Amino acid sequence: MWLKLIGKKMCLLILLSMITLFVSAQDKSLASSSNYANILIISSYNPGISSTSANISAFMDEYKANGGHNNVFIENMNCKSLIEAPLWKGRMKRILEKYASEKNSPSLIVLLGQEAWAAYLSQDVKDLPEIPVLGGMVSRNFVEMPDSNCVVAEWNPESLDVYDRAKDYHVVGGYVYEYNIDKNIELIKRYYPDTKNIALLSDNSYGGISMLAHVQEKMKKYPEYTMISLDGRTHTLYSMVDTITNLPEKTVLLLGTWRVDKNEGYFMQNSMYVLKDANPNIPVFTLSTIGLGYWAIGGYMPNYHILGAELAKQAVNYLKHKDLNQVGLQVIDGKYRFDIKCLEGKGLDSIALPPNTILVNRTPTFWEQYRNEVLIVSIVFIVLFLILLMVFYFLMRTRRLKKALEKSQIALIEAKDRAEESNRLKTAFLANMSHEIRTPLNAIVGFSNVIADKDLELEEQENFAAIIRKNSDLLLNLINDILDISRLESGRTKFVMEPCDLVELCQSTLTTVQFARPSNLAYVFDSNLDECILNIDMQRIQQVLINLLSNAGKFTEKGSITLSLHKDEIKKEVRIMVSDTGVGVPEDKQTKVFERFEKLNEYSQGTGLGLSICRLIIENFGGKIWVDSNYKKGARFVFTIPYETKNIKE
Repeated sequence: MWLKLIGKKMCLLILLSMITLFVSAQDKSLASSSNYANILIISSYNPGISSTSANISAFMDEYKANGGHNNVFIENMNCKSLIEAPLWKGRMKRILEKYASEKNSPSLIVLLGQEAWAAYLSQDVKDLPEIPVLGGMVSRNFVEMPDSNCVVAEWNPESLDVYDRAKDYHVVGGYVYEYNIDKNIELIKRYYPDTKNIALLSDNSYGGISMLAHVQEKMKKYPEYTMISLDGRTHTLYSMVDTITNLPEKTVLLLGTWRVDKNEGYFMQNSMYVLKDANPNIPVFTLSTIGLGYWAIGGYMPNYHILGAELAKQAVNYLKHKDLNQVGLQVIDGKYRFDIKCLEGKGLDSIALPPNTILVNRTPTFWEQYRNEVLIVSIVFIVLFLILLMVFYFLMRTRRLKKALEKSQIALIEAKDRAEESNRLKTAFLANMSHEIRTPLNAIVGFSNVIADKDLELEEQENFAAIIRKNSDLLLNLINDILDISRLESGRTKFVMEPCDLVELCQSTLTTVQFARPSNLAYVFDSNLDECILNIDMQRIQQVLINLLSNAGKFTEKGSITLSLHKDEIKKEVRIMVSDTGVGVPEDKQTKVFERFEKLNEYSQGTGLGLSICRLIIENFGGKIWVDSNYKKGARFVFTIPYETKNIKE
């Protein structure tokens, strides 16, 4: 019995000892985990404020999504009115001291909001622990917190750049907004070049005083402007209305911040409408999006958005690498924003805006208004179209087969017609050739037999020899003309293009023809040009001129033959005319004379190919040739050559 009781007590003691050891181990584990890479978030305002809450929520979600498992502590400075500004530095110091012990010391501090940012950068460097810092919802330019004995209404701080202090204050990353005064001044110069005064509206808040200090510093670069400070620390809403009403002429109003006035009254957006009505005609630009959409013309301003997710990524990245010497602060790119209705209302240019400008109050396009309806109608139309395709598929296939058969039948008929036409043309060509070649050959053969007679006198032999030579020349010219037409029509003729003076060419050709065909005709050259240089094939143009002049000589018994050369500056071409006082060309043959073997007089010398060759040569130069039907004294052939010849194969 006693042995059983002693055994039970021993078992209980052993069990209690094991539980004690387990709890002790758990306590040590919790202590070690709480000391492992804690993150401290210090916000300017209560986390219940929408912007602060959105950034913290985004930070936590992204931090966990990226594998963050450290403890995150949140402290807020509860910064309200600017009159408390001398106290903010002390509040920040107490928060830092609270987490200064080795047990609570964070591995990273995240500052959210202007006031927390400035309060931290106002601390004495030697009192700060070497804890890396990230910043968000903050501006690149800030002012140090005032001392406790400072009168806030008379406070005139210096604008500072966070990059000058980032390394000393262990700032390793974050995202800062930048209020670019220079770009907004450029807009004022562009739209209102006669501006003399620039008035800045700022409120009774830390953001207002830091904005005022920043603008005052930047305006030192622009001595041509007088700066007017509309400071909310010294104005109520109603006194500000009076001040804006009485602003001098040629003043442009810059909107900075406006939430709190001298009486620390917090205003909603409707107060901006009150200020607008005070002076509705004054040009207004905005630095921080306030007044945009109903008062301000526009401006270059920060691209405000929730930064919590980006800060979380930087936090995870830093805790992995831990490089204190690296400053990873990033300036968020600004954007040009304009109110399109305000621009048009003030008669300003709304077309040549800066690149990537964001427009507000823009009338939506038809696509933007009815996008869903258009998509639905388009889908219905496509479905109906596909159904129609399916319904008519077999019908269209049948029609295609029928058309294919009809086309084949038509093609066979056309091939037959072409074959018959080709045979007819071949027969006509052979007949013409036989006729044209037979005439000179008969003379050559006949007189060759006669000239062999030894009983002929010397004078008769010489006459017969002259007839043989003449017909030999006719036969040779016929063959040359046929070869010329063949080469020209097949494109195998080579044109040698070189600069040529048409005036000189016309004069020399006219003289050559005149001496080659002695007669009582007067050969006249008519032109008001001293020279006319064109890039042409001189021999081919001379061939055309000789053919036309020779034809004129054949059909003109008395009178004159005139070769004219003129320039047409409007059509950019040279016009050459050969006019005679001969029998002329009947109207029914004025177009046919350019066809092969077409002759006005079947009994006249010639092959009937000369004008066809002329037409082919001129058309190869890009010109035209025709018979002037208005000329009644004889015949007039006209052809043109463009200044720049085309389609020439050299």
